[in-house]
Amino acid sequence: MRLSGKKILSFVHHEFEDLELWYPILRLREEGAQVDIAGEEAGVKYIGKYGVPAESDFSYGDISPKDYDAILVPGGWAPDKIRRFPEVLNIVQFMDEHKLPIGQICHAGWVLISAGILTGKRVTSTPGIKDDMVNAGAEWLDEPVVVDGHLVSSQRPPDLPDYMREFIKVMEQQ
Repeated sequence: MRLSGKKILSFVHHEFEDLELWYPILRLREEGAQVDIAGEEAGVKYIGKYGVPAESDFSYGDISPKDYDAILVPGGWAPDKIRRFPEVLNIVQFMDEHKLPIGQICHAGWVLISAGILTGKRVTSTPGIKDDMVNAGAEWLDEPVVVDGHLVSSQRPPDLPDYMREFIKVMEQQ
């Protein structure tokens, strides 16, 4: 298992894109990583856009980013909620400052925009937030997955296999 001993944090909130949360979590667990889920509150069942639930292990405020090797931000409408929490933005900024892997897909770029970490970065996202990403200082590329150092970004659910393949490669180089 390529990621044994690695700890990854995934953020969650209501109306996450079901596949964009669960596919990465399950794929990374298959590789031996421990993946924890953090939401606004610990022990809460958050419901995805298509009705799939995810229960948070921790609240955003419970998290010390020093305890994790990487973070994931799912898409859907959840990122618009997730980015409103200073604790989340602090975690994202810490991971960026320490060049630890950050995975984001679809609308998840909103969280990175609010954390102020996209200036000069090459990224992708759902085309619907392309202008937001560019206005935050990023170079936006129309590709299924873009890797810029420790930042791995992807567009939409059909791109999940490419996204996880590249995210795992970045994790292995850590």
